[in-house]
Amino acid sequence: MGSVIGELLPFALGIAISPLPIIVVILTLLSPKARTSSVGFSIGWVVGILAVIGVLTALSTFLPDRDDSHPSIAAGLVKLALGGLLLVLSVAQWRKRPKGDETPKLPAWMQKVDSLGFGGGLRFGLFLAVVNPKTFIFSTSVAIDLGTSDLTADELLIPLVVFALIAASTVLVPVVAYAIAAERLRAPLSSLHVWLSRENHTIMCVLFLVLGFSAIGSGLGILWP
Repeated sequence: MGSVIGELLPFALGIAISPLPIIVVILTLLSPKARTSSVGFSIGWVVGILAVIGVLTALSTFLPDRDDSHPSIAAGLVKLALGGLLLVLSVAQWRKRPKGDETPKLPAWMQKVDSLGFGGGLRFGLFLAVVNPKTFIFSTSVAIDLGTSDLTADELLIPLVVFALIAASTVLVPVVAYAIAAERLRAPLSSLHVWLSRENHTIMCVLFLVLGFSAIGSGLGILWP
């Protein structure tokens, strides 16, 4: 169990450090309905991540077994393909980063966050987790490890929940902190929002690069143990 959780940590952190959900939760915390919209969004985000990793893990159980102790060759090939995709995405993110004093462009839908209440935040968090390609990309390698492991369905529940909570930690922590010290956090959150908006592509470039090599190394380990 411990080794399985160790394997999922880098990819859970990959989702956690992804700037987009952090930017959104900061926007909810700076909105007029901060306490309700932020809680709704964080719950939806956790449930969405859990749903994605759960479905991918269930699908990965259909991968053919090579033997009783090693994942299948198909699992290794999928990990190699995933690693290659992550490296390509790393290059793409680097090229998209703002040049000089260029102002980063944020999606127009972020302007609608101010009007969200608890229900709207819940639906938005769930939607963002499910449709965000990064959630699927970072979850796939973990799902293969879990789905091809010897863990029973009941035993899989623990690493799945651990993965979802770690992946959502950077959304959950600001919400809890805001509930404790709202006024003190407004200025730091505003500054963090500006920084993340500008450095979004650079952060994702580094994440894709590190996790890409991790996935390739894992795939090679499966194919040539």
